[in-house]
Amino acid sequence: MSLKNKISIYWKCQMLGWGLVSLYWLYITVSRDDYSIFFAISNYLLDIAIGILLTHIYRTIALKFDWVSLSLGKLVLKVIPSVILLAFGFMILGNLKWYFFWVRIANQNFGLYQTLFDWDPIFITGLRLMSIWLLSYHLYSYHKREVNTSKLNAQLLTLAKQAQIDNLQAQLNPHFLFNSLNSIKSLIIENPLAARRSIDLLSDLLRSSLHQKDNELVSIKKELLLVEDYFELEKIRLEDRLEYVINLDASLEPFNIPKFSIQLLVENAIKHGIDKYIKGGFVNVSIMKENDFIVIKVENPGKIMMEKSKGIGLENLKERLNIQFDGKAHFSIKEKAKNLITANIKIPQ
Repeated sequence: MSLKNKISIYWKCQMLGWGLVSLYWLYITVSRDDYSIFFAISNYLLDIAIGILLTHIYRTIALKFDWVSLSLGKLVLKVIPSVILLAFGFMILGNLKWYFFWVRIANQNFGLYQTLFDWDPIFITGLRLMSIWLLSYHLYSYHKREVNTSKLNAQLLTLAKQAQIDNLQAQLNPHFLFNSLNSIKSLIIENPLAARRSIDLLSDLLRSSLHQKDNELVSIKKELLLVEDYFELEKIRLEDRLEYVINLDASLEPFNIPKFSIQLLVENAIKHGIDKYIKGGFVNVSIMKENDFIVIKVENPGKIMMEKSKGIGLENLKERLNIQFDGKAHFSIKEKAKNLITANIKIPQ
């Protein structure tokens, strides 16, 4: 790790801030007090060290007692006496430094007690500097806390959405598996070859499901491969009773949609439509553009039974669409004409 990465923004601000402030006193020592270059630089470094030492002590205490999380009123009660104490410390250390130079090095005759408590103007300077530093520190701490809170809230929102999607998906997959196994069960005795083919198709469907488990979305192209396998699986069982067609705007193939969304509509079309009629029926799947939306439409024969119109699969699909597209996607199912049901998904492009 480089030195640049090791130095935190706090220490960078400390060194830069006190370094800039102390430049003024460096100029004074050279131009007015006739310090030599060596003592002027030494004095400059000591000024920086005094500022950093005092403010770092404050920061350590503030972090230990978690002052940054206090309300404004309680924080003010901590800050005001702290400013006074820091200014007093700044005066003592500054005067001690000044005494050391003029008495110990320049052989001037000054009393230690008188020198240490010479408050004007150094105490006033300390009040001003410490007030600025504490205000800047707590403003930065407040900003940092708000940024961290925003990040945490965003992470919690993402996790909550993911948990909702995972929960809904966990309900959807067993629903699909249960229906598929029932279909295969009916074929085992009647048509063993078809049953074996059905198991192969189901294996492919489950493999696809497991492979995509960590993805919230899947391309329309991949979703339709799943749908075609499902159609084939059901056609083995229903034979001539099931006819279907898929119309797709090819430019929409890469567009991402919630996985199993079209498959669920097809599953419902067969289960609640085709299966109910001795002659079966036709399932029409279309995916087209309409204005600023991708419209997925599944049509099949049947009637909407009010007490059964809100199955768990469709309710889950509505919730997944709402979560994934922030309420901008829409789902509807209605009787378009006599014995014709239309299910629509509208997803913003």
